[in-house]
Amino acid sequence: MDYRKGSLGRVFIARVDHGEDLLAELSALALKEDIRSAFFIMLGAMGEAKLVTGPKKKSVPPEVVWSAFDDVREVIGAGNIFYENGAPKIHLHAAAGSSKGLTMGCIRKKAESFMVLEIFILEMDIPAERVFNEKIGFSPITF
Repeated sequence: MDYRKGSLGRVFIARVDHGEDLLAELSALALKEDIRSAFFIMLGAMGEAKLVTGPKKKSVPPEVVWSAFDDVREVIGAGNIFYENGAPKIHLHAAAGSSKGLTMGCIRKKAESFMVLEIFILEMDIPAERVFNEKIGFSPITF
């Protein structure tokens, strides 16, 4: 384990409106406000999303399983914002459900808001970034 201690900085509340892409909007906000280290919680509804719902088997690097939905789902999620290769990288895990069932995973591609998504962002004063690690197949937080 590796860790750093820090403090909270600025606080943002963002609203992603109907039809907007959550990941694109969060990335744009991070660029505009120079948010380089933050975590957030989110709630609202999505009309469409593409997400990773796990690896095919327990191996490193993992071979991911992609899932998607294009119906309306209530969502709750938690994530973080760090930079990777000079740009904001959003890492978001969420549960999305309706009367038809529940999907949970890492939202990595299209994430369309339905009516509204509300995001509560807490910036941290901990310098960190994401650096791709070929051995494990992803970009962990690096101090």
